[in-house]
Amino acid sequence: MVGAAVFGVPVGKSLSSGGGLDPAADSSQASALLSRKFDQGDMGMLVTVSSDSGARGPAASRAATDIVERLKQSPHIRQLRSFWTAAPAAAPSMLSADGSTGLITAAIAGDRNDAPVTANELADSIAGEEHPGVTVRVGGEAIVNLQVNEQTQRDLLLMESLALPLSFVVLLWVFGSLTAAALPVGVGIFAIVGSMASLRLISLFTDVSVFALNLSVAMGMALAVDYTLLIVSRFRDELAKEPTRDAALVRTMATAGRTVVFSAMTVALCMSTMALFPQYFLRSLAYAGVAVVTFAAVAAIVVTPAAIVLLGDRLDSAAARRRIRRILWGVAARPQEEPGTAAVEQRFWYRWTKYVMRHAVPIGVGVTALLLLLGTPFLDVRWGFADDRILPVSASARQVGDQLRKDFPGNGIPPISVVLPDATGLNAADIDGYAADLSRVPDVAAVSAPGGTYAGGARVGPTSAPSAITDDSAFVTVSTTAPLYSAASQTQLDRLFDVAVPGGKPVQLTGVAQSNRDSVHAITTRLPLALALIAVITLVLVFLLTGSAVLPFKTVVMSTLSLTAAFGALVWVFQEGHLGGLGTAATGTLGVQLPVLLFCIAFGLSMDYEVFLLSRIREYWLASDRGADANGESVALGVAHTGQVITAAALIMMISFAALMAAQVSFMRLFGFGLTMAVFVDATLVRMVLVPAFMHVLGRINWWAPGPLARLHHRLGTS
Repeated sequence: MVGAAVFGVPVGKSLSSGGGLDPAADSSQASALLSRKFDQGDMGMLVTVSSDSGARGPAASRAATDIVERLKQSPHIRQLRSFWTAAPAAAPSMLSADGSTGLITAAIAGDRNDAPVTANELADSIAGEEHPGVTVRVGGEAIVNLQVNEQTQRDLLLMESLALPLSFVVLLWVFGSLTAAALPVGVGIFAIVGSMASLRLISLFTDVSVFALNLSVAMGMALAVDYTLLIVSRFRDELAKEPTRDAALVRTMATAGRTVVFSAMTVALCMSTMALFPQYFLRSLAYAGVAVVTFAAVAAIVVTPAAIVLLGDRLDSAAARRRIRRILWGVAARPQEEPGTAAVEQRFWYRWTKYVMRHAVPIGVGVTALLLLLGTPFLDVRWGFADDRILPVSASARQVGDQLRKDFPGNGIPPISVVLPDATGLNAADIDGYAADLSRVPDVAAVSAPGGTYAGGARVGPTSAPSAITDDSAFVTVSTTAPLYSAASQTQLDRLFDVAVPGGKPVQLTGVAQSNRDSVHAITTRLPLALALIAVITLVLVFLLTGSAVLPFKTVVMSTLSLTAAFGALVWVFQEGHLGGLGTAATGTLGVQLPVLLFCIAFGLSMDYEVFLLSRIREYWLASDRGADANGESVALGVAHTGQVITAAALIMMISFAALMAAQVSFMRLFGFGLTMAVFVDATLVRMVLVPAFMHVLGRINWWAPGPLARLHHRLGTS
């Protein structure tokens, strides 16, 4: 652990904040061609210069001239334009509506990892200079990526400062002593630093998203508590049955220890499906998920039993638990309140499960209908792309973006680049004629070509935006009024593709609108395969665990139902802006990667609790007489022995994920809210209500399997 910490803690410096684009898409290929052949920067930087005396005033003009000269001196700046140096026809679009602010735009050469570093150096130089009477703000995509990276690392510290103390209070309550409560913290630290070291190692060979670090920290502590609590809880149960502590520990690891390994395998395989997607943002979270689950499981089955032996009687000290409860609540716990001392039939979860099974049909139908109703807002989801509004309003990139949308309507919608990768045999007149045809497409404001700017099919002035033609390639720039992520934008992209190209040459589009569409396409085309793999993984592993041909399908249905409320809530809160968007800017869209990420992680975590529950129910089923009441009694006993574990583990996991909502990067706030909702619904309505109701209705059918599958399970399944 020490070695992993030394290597892994500096991982933040090796991570990137991008990764949402498909590198194989035509839009990405077109962007690469523009950078390679036309020296077009792939990422932009925006500078606003504001003055109460107006952008044309002497103070703003002096500041802007100084900034432009500084930018010209950088070898990384491309396509530098400003209100003060633009042609008369283009200058009005770079002046705010009230005339107080002028705009400077520049593209930055280099890849998407180097450009933010270059932009930061330039921004420090620009913003650090005093300009009396003038306000200078720096933004644009390059600055957004940089500030997201920096803010994420600050959010990580805030998240842990909130989650760890709250989690430790719950751990004290559950484990009953300070030393025992420190055990899952140690396991969690092992998992976190192990995953950090893994991410840094992977970053030596490929890009890794900075958000993978947040996921590692949140999941590391949550899974450590899950697995440690399961083992310790089972150990305390076995102490009442076995003659020695060693025998109880051996029995614990043969049952709960095996469950931990099985559960970790299930969660890791579910999360690994994110590696199927081409965006390195999702692949990074697959790396982080598999690493943190693996290290959490290894620590749980190695560190936990060793610590149990070393702690001895201090692990299950009832006196310590009573003292802690007296401190926390001001009252002493009665002896019969201690776990394991009351008859199982008197425990809350046993009596609760019996009640649910007596009213299985109405309760099951009602809860299912409620979850489906809560999920209905997701039917109106609209996919978008993260922009500067992911940052808090205090960030300069967010301030520039807000000002651009409010005061610069013409610059608020990113342009579209139309690229002809093979322009052999074409001349400037051909490209200009093509640009004139493009300008006739509805919602196109203008098209800039090498020979001039075109609108409505006619030349209206000199070239006002980047465009060029070489012997073998060409590109023009389309200014559009179609709002991003709207139906009008999608229709416009289709119509731009439909415009006849001179000589029948192939054409590629790039820009935010086309990149977003390509990203949605990349995800939606691979999503069926990912979902199918998750379903197959679940079916196979639950069959190996239970030997049933029915319970695997029940598990898939239950785990999917547990996500409906979370998906609906995300749309209702963050897309539509209800509840104030929980402090985020509602853009009317959701990031297209989010549902994939949330489904893979939350589905895997729901399987975590399913494995805990089913493995214990199956133990009682195998020990029963298989009579008419055996199934119901096995379910009640299984829930009675795991209900407290699942509830406590879910509570701490919710604390870990809810702490993400303190993040200033809105994506992490949204992600934390979604996972918190998913865990809450899964641990309460699904595992403690729907699963008992469903298993009661099916009765002995739960454990049925055809002969060939039964024989297969006898050879390969768990015993």
